[in-house]
Formats: sequence, structure tokens, C-alpha cells
Amino acid sequence: MTRLSGFNSPLLLGFDHFERVLDRISKSSAEGYPPYNIEQVGETGLRITLAVAGFSMDDLAVALEDNQLVVRGRQSTEDEAGRVFLHRGIAARQFQRSFVLAEGIEVAGASLDNGLLHIDLTRPTPEPRVRTIPIAGKSGGRADSARTISVEKES
Repeated sequence: MTRLSGFNSPLLLGFDHFERVLDRISKSSAEGYPPYNIEQVGETGLRITLAVAGFSMDDLAVALEDNQLVVRGRQSTEDEAGRVFLHRGIAARQFQRSFVLAEGIEVAGASLDNGLLHIDLTRPTPEPRVRTIPIAGKSGGRADSARTISVEKES
């Protein structure tokens, strides 16, 4: 099956990175474990909270791979040696949860509190940049004096 890209217009130059990110998002699993919240904390802060009851700090790993935040959990089975469960309703399975981060978002830290893993992110406010682009032209075989225009980058 051929995939149709929304970024193949000649007016959308340089958006191949976004196309790769969208591919990565669509390929990620739709599994709902562990459940999580994403909330805005302050004007430039974000917080991802994952419910990881039963996992200790040693069982969890948070990594930043390219622009992807990856949270992995694997419980050790050493504590269960010699234990006999009559009913096991608390899952002891491993997981991997990925979040694609926008350009410029930084991971400020992570903490584990009462079975909730909090990952704090900061989103720096971009400052508008103004850059002058020289325009060179030719007429009748000789170069005219260069003109300049200002281009303001929108945030």
C-alpha cells in the first residue's frame, strides 16, 4: 500500500522532519499502559505524569533519544522468589512509553512520588529574530547595487 504524504507540495520545503515525526507517532503502539497525564505547569512548563504503581526507582528508566522521550519500566522478579499468589491482579509487566517532543523542549527532571512518575519539561519562549537578506541583480550584463529586505521570523 502506498502512503500518501501531505508534505509533498512544492510550497512546503524543508518539512521532511515533520513527516518523519508523524511516521514515528503513527507507528507507536496504541497500548494504554501505563496511563499518563500531560499538564501545563506555568507559562513555559509541562509535566508528564505516569501511573507506575509497584515500580521502584531502580525499575524505571527515562531517556531522551533524538527528540523522543522514552520511559521504560521492568520489575525485577527476585522479590517474588518463594511467593505463591492465590490471585494476581497487579500487573508486573514491563512497558515502554514514548513521547515525541517538539524542537527546543528540554527535560528538566524526573521524580517518583507515591507511585506516580513526574517528568518536568520546559519550553523556552522563542525570541523573534530579524535577518536582512541581500538581493543581488543583473541588468544588461553589469551588476546593480545590492538591495536588502528584512525578514521577520514569526514565533
